Amino acid sequence: MKTQISILCTISLLMIACANRAEGQVPDAVKEAFQAKYPGENDPDWETDANGYYESSFKIDGKHYRADFDKDGNWIETERSVDFDDLPKPVKEKIESEYDRSDITEIEEVEHPEKGLFYDIEFKRKGKNKDIMITKEGKVIN
Repeated sequence: MKTQISILCTISLLMIACANRAEGQVPDAVKEAFQAKYPGENDPDWETDANGYYESSFKIDGKHYRADFDKDGNWIETERSVDFDDLPKPVKEKIESEYDRSDITEIEEVEHPEKGLFYDIEFKRKGKNKDIMITKEGKVIN
């Protein structure tokens, strides 16, 4: 029994170690790109996400952000969770006109190099997840 528990613990630790990269394993190009985009943010937490991107977690003015970079240091996007009440009026109006607020599971403000600033609204409807992207003007872009 002790052997089985030891093996299980070892496997679990290996899985965790493979899923999360320590900061020492983040490529220099990624660290440099992060510093260029967020000067003064010296202590991000790093993970590798499901897409293989390096995801940094950090705070600015008490707000939690996540910024993704590819292995070459190219910035992919930055997101932060926001409350419904903090959304721009056109975004709130679009959601309220077409969706039930109680179905919302997550709201993120996303900054993207090509799409610009938009809001990613995640819903759960009839047991299915739905994702919509809305510009600050209230236009759906997906």
